[in-house]
Amino acid sequence: MKLAIGGFDGVHFAHQKLISLSDEVLIIEKNSSLTPFKTRCDYILKKCHFYNLDDIKHLTHLEFIEKIKKELKPKEIIIGYDFRFGKDRLGSPNELKKHFKVTIIDEIKIDNIGVHSRIIREFVQNGDILKATKFLNHTYKIKATQISGQGIGKEKLLPTINFSPIYNYTIPKNGVYLTLINKIPSLTFIGIRSTDNNFSIESHLLKNFNHNNIYEIEFIQFLRENKKFNSLEGLKKAIITDKQKAINFFRREYDFK
Repeated sequence: MKLAIGGFDGVHFAHQKLISLSDEVLIIEKNSSLTPFKTRCDYILKKCHFYNLDDIKHLTHLEFIEKIKKELKPKEIIIGYDFRFGKDRLGSPNELKKHFKVTIIDEIKIDNIGVHSRIIREFVQNGDILKATKFLNHTYKIKATQISGQGIGKEKLLPTINFSPIYNYTIPKNGVYLTLINKIPSLTFIGIRSTDNNFSIESHLLKNFNHNNIYEIEFIQFLRENKKFNSLEGLKKAIITDKQKAINFFRREYDFK
């Protein structure tokens, strides 16, 4: 059995290369925020095993090797060029080679930039969704539950759904985004609401939808920076303009009708 080992937060372009060579995947969970916990399994269509770093960080590199030999029984290990393991990260690929066949994947670059989870987090935090998508090789998604809002949107602006992420995701910078909510074209606002000065993630869907327990917010493109409005009328005009831009975009790019 060929076993890929790594953190795999984001399951990005470089991770996909590594995983493609494996039969099964061992994920070391360590405060992931792009694809927390088992959300990685949305992108890994192979058997996944999870070790929480807090549960294994006390193991020496030799104890870690014995653990995977006993529990997972791999014949070959597939890792990235910078993989280290065991207490104080003393374990190296050379240690693994004493026990397994080892395949090491060199650093992979896009536009002369190394593909790493930390780089993608920076793209997301800067609102550079197109670059994040390119490096991930898939769209950036957040899973969330619906929470109660102010009710102002439905009454005086446009109806929105207010969201609370179910994990500690990396949140895109404040702004307005073109998104898909459970594959439905939508506009999503992130930031401090003009109406009550509270932080909010809320979306206006461009067509009818069925309510769900869990929603998937898929970020497609940054639309604009947030603005401070002195009146609901000014806010409403901006939202109507945003909505028309969103409709035009999804008609052009997604054949939205």
